[in-house]
Order: sequence, then structure tokens, then C-alpha cells
Amino acid sequence: MSVDPSTMREFFFTFNGEIKGVFYEKRPYLEINIYKCPNDLCQKETVIAIGRNGYIEGKRALIYPKNSAIQFPDYVPKFIKQDYEEAHSISCQSPKASATLARRCLQGMIRDFWGIKKNRLIDEIADLQGKIPASQWAAIDALRKIGNIGAHMEKDVNTIIDVDQGEAERLLMLIEVLIDKWYVARHEETALLERIVADAESKRPSK
Repeated sequence: MSVDPSTMREFFFTFNGEIKGVFYEKRPYLEINIYKCPNDLCQKETVIAIGRNGYIEGKRALIYPKNSAIQFPDYVPKFIKQDYEEAHSISCQSPKASATLARRCLQGMIRDFWGIKKNRLIDEIADLQGKIPASQWAAIDALRKIGNIGAHMEKDVNTIIDVDQGEAERLLMLIEVLIDKWYVARHEETALLERIVADAESKRPSK
């Protein structure tokens, strides 16, 4: 979308009937980018607003879809999905609150999936070593050390901390990988083994 700033003083635009932005004083203060997925089976669109020429310079906001969080299957515990989805929905508006929810989600996964429950998240992460692939553990431990996340994860998991958007997004990406590697992989493995056993039973000669 492009607008000639010399031709207007004030401009409102709508998306799905909702007012989403405004330009003032013949200068564009908001840039709208529309992206279409190149996958022929998808072709879904994403709309992102970017601040220009003012106090919101460089800030980005997802306009559509409302939340691009991954929709995980029902066998992933509801409380984990809720924390993840809420953390994802506010990652742009409040990275520090998003990171806090994501860390709580990570702790919930460690406790639920691995049965590790300690007073501090840092101790729970330490107890994971040797129980998961080294690459997964290294990523969790490395992310713990990033910026102010690392300075507070060993304390209260619910502590609100300063964190930038990039850190919050990487934490969410880690959550997504771990849900896939732990819950989804376990479910798919169990389903495959059950199908193989069922196939073998179906081949047994009837008496």
C-alpha cells in the first residue's frame, strides 16, 4: 500500500471494517505491508503496520491475522497452550510480559512432561541435562543467559523483567520447538507403534 503524502493531510483506512491507522500533516506516520504466503496450498495474507516519522518510528504491529500463534493439538495440555498463545498475542505490545508468560510456559512443560519440580526454574533446567538431546538443553540454557532473561530466570519465574522484542520472540520460538519435539513427537511415536502392533495383529491367522 502506498500513499502520496503531498496529496492529503489526514487519511484513515480500514481493514475488515475497523479503523486501523491515521496519517497527519502530509507525512505518513504508518506504513502498511501486506504479505501473501508463497505456498500454493496456503496463500494466506499477513498485514503488518510499521511506524514512520514519529515516536513510533520502527515499531511493528501485527494487524491480521489477530494472532499467528501455532494452534497445537488437544493432547498438548491446555494450560501450556493458554500461556503460549497469550504470550504470543502480546509479544509486540509488551515483550517483558510475553517473556514472563513464556518462561512460565517453559516451567510448566518441564514439570508436566518431565516430572521435574524444584523451587527455581534454573534448577529445573539443570536437572534436564542428560534427559534431553544436548542441542535442546544447550538452547534452553543459552536462552536463559540472554540479557535480563538470564539475570532473573533463576529467581521467581513470575517476576516482570525488562526484555526486548527479539528476546521475547526467540523464547516463543523455543517454546514452539520444545512442544513439537516433546509432546507432538511423543504422540506421533505412540500412534505409529500402536498402528504397527495393530497391523501385526490383523495379519495373525484366525483360529
